[in-house]
Amino acid sequence: MNVLYFAWLRERIGLPKEELETKASTVADLVEELRGRAPRYQAAFADMSAVRVAVDQELVELDAPLAGASEVAFFPPMTGG
Repeated sequence: MNVLYFAWLRERIGLPKEELETKASTVADLVEELRGRAPRYQAAFADMSAVRVAVDQELVELDAPLAGASEVAFFPPMTGG
C-alpha cells in the first residue's frame, strides 16, 4: 500500500510517501500502526482532528475499511479563498 503525506504531516514525518505492508483493517488501525513506528509519526498523528484522509483518492472517515485499497493519503484540512 502506498501511503502519502502532505503539508506539515510530510514535514513532521520526513517523507512525502512510503510503501508499506500493513495488517490494518481500517484507517484508524493504520494510524495506530504508524504511531508505533517512531516518535515522528506519533507527533504527526497526535491530533487527528487536524488530519483528513483519502483512500484511493476518496475522502473517508477514520473507520473506513482498507480492504483492497492501494493508496492512503493524509493531509490537513484545506481552506479556500
